[in-house]
Order: sequence, then structure tokens, then C-alpha cells
Amino acid sequence: MTTTESRLPNPAALVPELKDIGGALYKATGNGAVPQATISLAQLRAGQLAGSTYLTVLHTGNLRKAGATEETITAVASWRDAPYFTDAERVALELVEAVLTPNPAGERVPDELYARASEQYDDKALATLIMAIGQVCFFLPLALIGKPLPGVSPAEQWRN
Repeated sequence: MTTTESRLPNPAALVPELKDIGGALYKATGNGAVPQATISLAQLRAGQLAGSTYLTVLHTGNLRKAGATEETITAVASWRDAPYFTDAERVALELVEAVLTPNPAGERVPDELYARASEQYDDKALATLIMAIGQVCFFLPLALIGKPLPGVSPAEQWRN
């Protein structure tokens, strides 16, 4: 196998139900309760934390489509000290980090973080944001184990 080929053939061909699951997740996170740019910011940060080039390229492209500036996209990895993010975007990024980063000192999402998230998002929006984190986490093992080709169309990213 070379770096120009994924490890797996198209998983949707192997497990056709994956299309239905992916479609349902996409519909749930695209309900309008959270701006698409915020969802893509959170999902880009998840890809960065996981070390997945495929996910970082995918969600960088999604951010561009949502109208994010190059400065904003570039600053996602260092969002805490970057001036480009709203309070709502910052708490979304913090939630992603809390979910994906072990906390040896206690729970990952403390009450204080949840309270700040609740100040920025109503219940539907917060549930949508949680599902957006879950959506990227659902596909994370596929990205890390299957190694689809980044920046390639879905039809061409998997080996034949």
C-alpha cells in the first residue's frame, strides 16, 4: 500500500447502512440551530486533536464554504489567544477539547463549562452542537484506521 491509497475500500459500499447514518447525522447537525461555520470550527478542532489530516482538510474546506476567513481557519489550533472567535464559538471549541482530551483532575465537562455553553446556546442549539461533536467522533475511527485520502472527492478517496 502507498500513501496515494487508503487502507480500506469505500466503507459505504462495505456497510451500506453507513450512508443512512451519515445522512441522518448531517440532517441533525444542519437543522439551523447552530451556524454551519461554528459546527465546522468544532469539527476542525476535533480533527486537529485527533491528528487526522483527512478530517482537518475536510473541515477546513467546510469552513471556507461557510465563509470563514483564512485567519480564522488558521487560528483554530490556537483559538484561546486568537481574536477571531465569538464567545459562542469559543465555548464550542472548549467543549470539543473537553470531550476529546482526558482530564486527570476530574470530569471532562465540568458544570462551569456547561453553564457557559448554556449561556451561549439554547437547549436545541446545545443539543445540536453536542451532536456535531458526536458526528465527527463517529467518523473518527474510520478516518484514523481507514485513512481516506484528504482533499479527494468521496468517490476517489477510498481504494478500489
